[in-house]
Amino acid sequence: MGLIDVTARVAEGAALAADVEIGPFCTVGPHVTLEKGVRLLSHVNVTGRTSIGARTVVYPFASLGTPPQSLRYRGGDTRLIIGADCQIREGCTANTGTEDGGGVTRIGDACFLMVGSHVGHDCEVGSHVTFANNAVLGGHVSVGDHVIFGGQAAVRQFIRIGQGAMVTGLSGVRADVIPFGLAHGQNAELVGLNVIGMRRRGFAKSDIQRLRQAYATLFFGEGTFRDRVEALAACNDDPLIAEVIGFIMNNGTRALTMGVRRARGVEAA
Repeated sequence: MGLIDVTARVAEGAALAADVEIGPFCTVGPHVTLEKGVRLLSHVNVTGRTSIGARTVVYPFASLGTPPQSLRYRGGDTRLIIGADCQIREGCTANTGTEDGGGVTRIGDACFLMVGSHVGHDCEVGSHVTFANNAVLGGHVSVGDHVIFGGQAAVRQFIRIGQGAMVTGLSGVRADVIPFGLAHGQNAELVGLNVIGMRRRGFAKSDIQRLRQAYATLFFGEGTFRDRVEALAACNDDPLIAEVIGFIMNNGTRALTMGVRRARGVEAA
């Protein structure tokens, strides 16, 4: 058995890998699974039917696996699944799912949740996602891989954030954000592409340029928005552009209602 501080409380039934570390005054519930190399530093609460992936580190006063903050929750046996190699910093919270939302809240691998971040019930968060301090997701939010949330960004329930997007600090997101999009403002609008993020991930300059051209055509070209979407979908086989078009076209019954504006100085050149 790993290192468990004498002041920690681990309930009978918890499944712990041999090398986990559980620091002072942590509490671990009976349905919790901690995989190899997990470290709960101190004063961490892990409860509910929660699984934490290998080598994830949880900092003081985080609370994971508590019941969803939803009036529709009926006490069901729902879950929270956290991937490997995450860092969950001080005061973060993540709730289990609800019966009506699929029953699972999921956080992928290598995510970085800074101080005070919150992942609401039934969220699906991809891998390599960064939450700056006090960034929060409402229930049922879907987040792709490599998304970045600035400090105190807030996303309302049922929103989709496409992979590689960035939401700047202090932004309130009320509508879907396209893949690689840059959302900015108190009532967040789409102001361009997350070019810096794409460069850091190693995208070729030519790929970024083609996506920029498609973005300009899509949002500032002639004709109706629907016509422009269909025209790009019909004549383009670029995988990055296809991902953006597919995201827009597969939005169920909702329209893509986020405002779009030209904003010099926000998108990195």
